Amino acid sequence: QVQLVESGGGLVQAGGSLRLACAASGRIFSAYAMGWFRQVPGKEQEFVAVVSGSGRDKDYADFVKGRFAISRDNAKNMVYLQMNSLAPEDTAVYYCAVAKHGSRPRTTYEYDYWGQGTQVTVSS
Repeated sequence: QVQLVESGGGLVQAGGSLRLACAASGRIFSAYAMGWFRQVPGKEQEFVAVVSGSGRDKDYADFVKGRFAISRDNAKNMVYLQMNSLAPEDTAVYYCAVAKHGSRPRTTYEYDYWGQGTQVTVSS
């Protein structure tokens, strides 16, 4: 069983930055892709970014390219999401997830384990 705990969310002004972290416990292998999704009330979860097990391959949603950066530290079982130039439309609950299959999955059904989420609120 894998447990994921996100941290680093909070309130920030537009144009500011936040760094989200996700700590994974349990049986995590470096072969597993790890991703970030976000969700606002009344909408489905939305893909944000994913990093392959090795950390070499990354993929981003179009709306975050150039602003967000995903990284991982396999020695610590951690994945991070550095978010810069935040805008009010980035306000959401952000979730990290682990996919046991696939190198850079982008859909929620490809992920096997999910954290509880961390709230990010960007004020204008």
